[in-house]
Amino acid sequence: MGHREDLLAGAVRCLQEKGYARTTARDIVAASGTNLASIGYHYGSTQALLNAAVFKTMEDFGAEIGQVMGADADLAGPVPERFERFWAHVIDSVRANPGVWAATFDVFSVAQRDPQVRAAVAQALDDGRALWASALYGLDGNGGGQPVARAVGSLHQALLSGVLVQWLIDPDRAPSAADLTAALQAISQQFSTDQRTEAAGSP
Repeated sequence: MGHREDLLAGAVRCLQEKGYARTTARDIVAASGTNLASIGYHYGSTQALLNAAVFKTMEDFGAEIGQVMGADADLAGPVPERFERFWAHVIDSVRANPGVWAATFDVFSVAQRDPQVRAAVAQALDDGRALWASALYGLDGNGGGQPVARAVGSLHQALLSGVLVQWLIDPDRAPSAADLTAALQAISQQFSTDQRTEAAGSP
């Protein structure tokens, strides 16, 4: 690799190990085996290099999510079974790649301050909603099905954030795929009960 690629790889490693706010130019130089002058020459500033590392981390995160989704793309079996298999894949991925997943939180903090990063994150989230809906339920996000697919995708994005926080803080008390599936079934059953009760009370 050339110095530019070495710097980017070193910055990504620092981002995953130390976080955006705590990474210095000297950290990146040490991790990449380059020198301080290389940062200015190839990226203009440490912040520009770190932003490039943020985009690379987003790309890696997207690839990881895509791989996880691909592992259960056949959509075989009832929804609860697909749901549990899928979340088992997600949790296994968090366990195996904690650095990549943890760095996503830095991406969100950077997005609050950097319009370019914010726009990229917003687009990635928007694209991700359709991917979640398609991978888990085979929902088509085009045309009339878009509102439902978007709502379903948003739910799973929110679930991912909560699961990820718990796994990174205390894996022993984090929910399992079976826990999440049991919650989904309980909510579904309660919803069905409420609907039947409302129907029975209708004139």
